Amino acid sequence: MKGKGIAHGAISIVNAIASGKGGALGIKLKVEAEVEIFKGEEISVEILNAKNENLDLAKKSVERVFKALSISNLGAKVITKSEIPIAKGLKSSSAVSNAIILATCAALDKSFDDIDLIKLGVEASLESGVSITGAFDDACASYFGGFVLTDNYSRHIVKLEPSPNHLQVVIYVPEMKLYTKDVNKSNLEKLSPLVNEIFKLAEKGDYWKALTLNGLVYSAALGFSPQPIIDALMNGALAAGLSGKGPAIAAVCEENVVNKIVSSWSKLPGKVIKTMVNNSKAYGVKIE
Repeated sequence: MKGKGIAHGAISIVNAIASGKGGALGIKLKVEAEVEIFKGEEISVEILNAKNENLDLAKKSVERVFKALSISNLGAKVITKSEIPIAKGLKSSSAVSNAIILATCAALDKSFDDIDLIKLGVEASLESGVSITGAFDDACASYFGGFVLTDNYSRHIVKLEPSPNHLQVVIYVPEMKLYTKDVNKSNLEKLSPLVNEIFKLAEKGDYWKALTLNGLVYSAALGFSPQPIIDALMNGALAAGLSGKGPAIAAVCEENVVNKIVSSWSKLPGKVIKTMVNNSKAYGVKIE
């Protein structure tokens, strides 16, 4: 029994670490997962383009499906391949858990309601320590695409709507990695009143202002230079900001200014990725 799952990354509109309320926008960078189910109890994981990463999230994702379906005496082989840089704030963990859970369900010929499936990934993220709040906002943006605003503590979707399909996303990816488990949550919680005001802007549909303000606030709090954000805005970006806990910075823009933004970031250490917004839903298919 074998299945395949596809899920996408996202960028932050509002980082939920400070207040528990967050928002994200889907992007087209994707994760592909293949899961083969067999008799036994071992769950093995292979990450094709990131050999030294922690495998706990992948294992916990499969285990969550087995537990929800009261399945025992089965094992799995998981293989993932990702276009999303890991530990950069681009929701790679949410995309991985979504893709693996969808692939596992497809292999078993089982299904869950969308939100129930997403919550399995959230629980796996919390259990494996890759998320502070469970990243329900990131998981929903990865799964549904488009704009998503959520209350991560109650796991409630506040707002969900598609983004304009034509918009481009330019991402500056510094060389360093920053894992969520290494972020000081208690320090960031002091920003809660300010972040709640930014969330209100997003609720009103002012996503670009929210994304930019959120990015500037968290950059200052986490010690990142705001200069790449300012450079992107000066070169025509609709919005630019730190994504997640960073260090990646994302700019949303029209196609005619993509090259200007790429040029402004090209002298920085690291790499620049060009992609687009994503409005496509994650999915799983059975492999015969």
